[in-house]
Amino acid sequence: MNHAVLSRPINRRTLVGGSLASAISLAASTGLAGCSGSGSGDSAGSSPVDRDRSVTIAMNAGSEPAAGFDPLVAWGCGEHVHEPLIQSTLVTTNDKMEIVGDLATDYYCSEDGLVWTFELRDDVKFTDGEQLTAQDAAFTINSVAHGDTSEADLSMVDTAVATGDHVLEVHLNKPYNALLFTLAVLGIVPEHAYGEGYGSAPIGSGRYMLEQWDKGQQVIFTANPEYYGDKPLMERVVVVFMAEDAAFAAAKSGQVDIAFTYPTYSDQVIDGYELASYKTVDSRGISLPAIASGATKVLQGDIAYNAGNDVTCDIAIRRAINCGIDRSSMVEHVLNGYGHVAYSVGDGMPWSSDDMVVEYNLDRAKQLLDEAGWSEGSDGIRERDGVRAAFDVWYSSDDSARQALANEFCNQVLQLGIEATPRGASWDEIYLHQFESPVLWGWGSNAPVEVYELHYSTGWGNYPCYESETVDSYLDQALAQTTLEQSYPYWKKAMWDGEEGVAPQGASTWCWIANVDHLYWKREGLDVAKQKPHPHGHGWSLVNNVDTWSWSR
Repeated sequence: MNHAVLSRPINRRTLVGGSLASAISLAASTGLAGCSGSGSGDSAGSSPVDRDRSVTIAMNAGSEPAAGFDPLVAWGCGEHVHEPLIQSTLVTTNDKMEIVGDLATDYYCSEDGLVWTFELRDDVKFTDGEQLTAQDAAFTINSVAHGDTSEADLSMVDTAVATGDHVLEVHLNKPYNALLFTLAVLGIVPEHAYGEGYGSAPIGSGRYMLEQWDKGQQVIFTANPEYYGDKPLMERVVVVFMAEDAAFAAAKSGQVDIAFTYPTYSDQVIDGYELASYKTVDSRGISLPAIASGATKVLQGDIAYNAGNDVTCDIAIRRAINCGIDRSSMVEHVLNGYGHVAYSVGDGMPWSSDDMVVEYNLDRAKQLLDEAGWSEGSDGIRERDGVRAAFDVWYSSDDSARQALANEFCNQVLQLGIEATPRGASWDEIYLHQFESPVLWGWGSNAPVEVYELHYSTGWGNYPCYESETVDSYLDQALAQTTLEQSYPYWKKAMWDGEEGVAPQGASTWCWIANVDHLYWKREGLDVAKQKPHPHGHGWSLVNNVDTWSWSR
């Protein structure tokens, strides 16, 4: 057995002190009413508000969980992963993305990588007074692995078995150490109390309880008095759901303490607030189809999509694009400086590779195209063998930052003699072209799972349709290691091993542009403590550590 003793089996977080806060009420007609940060009165819930220990947060409307606060559907473990707050997890991650304990005091993996054993603490109760046992954890994992409602992927799990009240075994059908990152956001539900309607009235054992949920408007959390860990400093957390312009107005009128925003508002000033910028692994990158047109990609057994592109299938085009893009200029002028250049999905993570870095060199990019026989026509657009160097670049039309990035990308590749046309559309339309045209995607996870899926031959995110036995082998070996630390060299070799890989000097299957900072209007005096790198998407990742937030006058 390979052991990984957890450094913090009891206290998940280090807390800091605080003093002042505010809470607001939501009126059905306008969505906002009530007090500002220095006002008085109660929140929309039934409990009195301690203004020194409460906070009101404006999140985008898409952050509201459609199925409620149910980990067996999407709460915590959905598209935008985050800690589930209401429920405990077996393990969690610290700000260095190391696995540390929540319910688990120790965990270890069998030498063949197929059995993970978790030893659980024995002092945890659900909010209905029932003790949490390993059987609840087994029920949760099996429900996700063998059910059809969850957005979490536990397809690698054969079964989870409670071998004692506080010992859990998770048996896999293939080695898959990234399981730990999924378990770090999968809330444990009570087997005895789980059923229809759980998402609207969840019972958990985490830091907070659901006090009130006004669908389409707000949700209120209150601290769990029976929580086994350190007492949350923020005793009440109010989250209001609204569009970007409404969130800006709410901050401007002093009705929220922190509100999401985008670079388009970054030149504004709000009295009593500061523009807070948090680093992310929220990557923007363009997929570059690596096969010729005429192919077909079949998904879900019977859905066939056109695949391949006669321009980007040439490796010279892909490599030229990667070194011919001025990423720094995009960050400065498109994102107003609120971001940093990206070369891969997950830059800065322990599994990221320095070999993904590519220097901007416009002359080199042009040289690559010249050497490959792409000659400029009379209109400045290159051609080769009757194929014009032209293609569409699709992006989500409801995202102003993506539109601006797509437009700037097209402007820049025009300098190379490549005619790229930006195409804004809904995702339903974009998906029709996902394997045949470049698409501007947003990815980014505090886990290496996306590295696997975006580059593995049969990965669900292999939009370039690039297949390599060498890359697949490295990715499989990465997942097969019995400790996360042993996996890191294999993730890196999949990017580039000196001769082969998906890096810009290799197959060059993606052109990564930038990691976008997550911006918030934050009331002065609010300390949100040290944030982990935020994954893709504004929203709940901000409040992973809300129990440690504090106020100062």
